[in-house]
Amino acid sequence: VQLQASGGGLVQAGGSLRLSCVASGRTFRDYAIGWFRQAPGKEREFLGRISRTSYVDSREGRFTISRDNAKNTVYLQMNSLKPEDTAVYYCAAVIDYSGNYDRPNEYDYWGQGTQVTVSS
Repeated sequence: VQLQASGGGLVQAGGSLRLSCVASGRTFRDYAIGWFRQAPGKEREFLGRISRTSYVDSREGRFTISRDNAKNTVYLQMNSLKPEDTAVYYCAAVIDYSGNYDRPNEYDYWGQGTQVTVSS
C-alpha cells in the first residue's frame, strides 16, 4: 500500500482544513488508517484512526475522520484550528485485525506528510 497525504496549508486560527489520504492497492478496505502529527522537537502524536468497518477512534474533538472506500481515501476534517495544531500531518495504514492501533510502531505504511500551519 502506498499513501499520499494532501490538503495541508496555511490557515488562520479558527479556520478549517480537510486533509486527504489516498491509498493505492485493491485491498484498501481491509486497512485501518491512522492520522498522526509531529511538531518540531516533539514526538509523533496519535490523532485518531478509522477501522475497516468505519469505527472511529478520535482523540481530538475538533477533528473528524471518515473514509470513502470507493475512492481509496480517508479524510481528516479539522475545525477550529489553533496555532498549536501547526505540525506535519501523516496518515498511516495497517491491516485491520481489530487492534487499537494508537501507536506509530503499529503501522506498516506511511504517507509522506503534509504541512499544516495555523497563524494567530
